[in-house]
Amino acid sequence: MYSIGLGVPQDSKQAVTWFRKAAEQGHVLAQYELGIMYSKGLGVPQDSKQAVTWFRKAAEQGDASAQYNLGLMYDKGRGVAQDDKQAVAWYRKAAEQGDVDAQGLLGVMYDNGRGVAQDDKQAVAWYRKAAEQGDADAQLLLGVKYELGKGVAQDDKQAVAWTRKAAEQGNVDAQGLLGRMYLHGRGVAQDDKQAVAWYRKAAEQGNANAQGLLGRMYLHGRGVAQDDKQVVAWTRKAAEQGDVDAQGLLGEMYLHGRGVAQDDKQAVAWTRKAAEQGNANAQGLLGRMYVNGRGVAQDYKQAVAWYRKAAEQGDAMAQFNLGVMYTNGRGVAQDDKQAVAWYRKAAEQGNVDAQYNLGVKYEYGKGVAQDYKQAVAW
Repeated sequence: MYSIGLGVPQDSKQAVTWFRKAAEQGHVLAQYELGIMYSKGLGVPQDSKQAVTWFRKAAEQGDASAQYNLGLMYDKGRGVAQDDKQAVAWYRKAAEQGDVDAQGLLGVMYDNGRGVAQDDKQAVAWYRKAAEQGDADAQLLLGVKYELGKGVAQDDKQAVAWTRKAAEQGNVDAQGLLGRMYLHGRGVAQDDKQAVAWYRKAAEQGNANAQGLLGRMYLHGRGVAQDDKQVVAWTRKAAEQGDVDAQGLLGEMYLHGRGVAQDDKQAVAWTRKAAEQGNANAQGLLGRMYVNGRGVAQDYKQAVAWYRKAAEQGDAMAQFNLGVMYTNGRGVAQDDKQAVAWYRKAAEQGNVDAQYNLGVKYEYGKGVAQDYKQAVAW
């Protein structure tokens, strides 16, 4: 009564006093509630070890909520040494009594092979039990299993059905996934407007991936009227959360002055953020910014460094540009053999400028043995 203020003023300290009296006499619900009070620091100083003590007493008497919470303490290593096997053991006891949270987490343990041998079928079985009780996280995880065909026959329609249940409960990851299913027409008729609608729901909850994808829908005018200002608005939200693709796109929007005042320094700043996270397109673009001295002092060595990062990831344009730097000896010692090597990589990916330059190298025998047939071929 004191814990929730039912019939008396809410008073956590009084609640603890009365829970303790009952708990010390073996009252299982009081033991569980006292564990909660210690876990959350309500009416007593927060104390995970005491929480574990009282959860254990209730759990050993068969209380499912206490068993779940004790499993969680082992899972997270709170008040007790972290122990996946003990976490699984207590989750299982609670799950077998129908505790929905325990069912979902037991599925996760099987999914990740923590405390048990990895087993997709068991993961699906426990996700399904929780999902059928309405647990949104489990519904999403079950949907993902159907999408991937892990532990269950691959079935896009079932993936959509379970993902939708979670999305309609406000699960942000499910909303984003459902948007993707609509975008690609998997398990549902392809529908850009529905994709936008679900991306927007997730984006408005702050999901960076959905914000970035919504920005791209505005960029390409899919499901919405094309709108560069909206592109920038949503892309910025994602970029500020560290979304690498969004950072790269925002850099390009600043570079070209689309939806925002043209600003080379801002273009460099956002492109650099993406490049430093390993985005190959951004690395190549940053290289070009250094070559042209846009937003930064011209610096061929820096250009080469960024071109190389992108080129080594297989970016054809960066491979071509790196070849040009070797051809001209900019930022690196002039080296026709290296130029040929990078032109070839780009040419084999279909880059027409690289194909032409490789042909020229064969024509004049620079970096390769002169070979007119190869020159014509490229």
